[in-house]
Amino acid sequence: MASSVLGQQLRTLLTRFPIARGMISYSLIWPTGSLIQQTFEGKSWGNFDWWRVLRFSMYGGLFVAPTLYGWVKISSAMWPQSTLRHGIIKAAVETISYTPGAMTCFYFIMSLLESKTIQEAVAEVGKKFIPTYKVALSVWPLVATINFTLIPERNRVPFISVCSLCWTCFLAYMKHLEHHEVDQVL
Repeated sequence: MASSVLGQQLRTLLTRFPIARGMISYSLIWPTGSLIQQTFEGKSWGNFDWWRVLRFSMYGGLFVAPTLYGWVKISSAMWPQSTLRHGIIKAAVETISYTPGAMTCFYFIMSLLESKTIQEAVAEVGKKFIPTYKVALSVWPLVATINFTLIPERNRVPFISVCSLCWTCFLAYMKHLEHHEVDQVL
């Protein structure tokens, strides 16, 4: 009985505050991406970097989800139609506006969460932004076009959060690389 009441309250909360759906999704998916990436490093349950996992959870739930939610609301207001043409326009605008800012914030904020200095955070953005953006250009325009064209607005942030699991694994990989390793990998 208590679980059904709790479930109903959660559904009410998620309906009343749709941003919460994305925040819950991202606070689970981003640390999952970190765990997957750490598994590729050869780590397992006993030696995962749980502080790294926590940083990914905080960043995904408290930064990415709200900013992505805001972008989806703004772009839907600017181009309310869900046609292929409007989907391509939204994807193009997202690729040159939201994506660069989001990637810059990722490297910068995650570096600060690692207790790095502002200069170290800036250096990481400088070293990793271009290689990451090149990969993003080959992935996100297609995903965004599908999202803006075929997915109902209320499900766009959860859809993108599921798509971003693979992307988050890649970001976790790039974040973990030392500066000298970036040139060797990409």
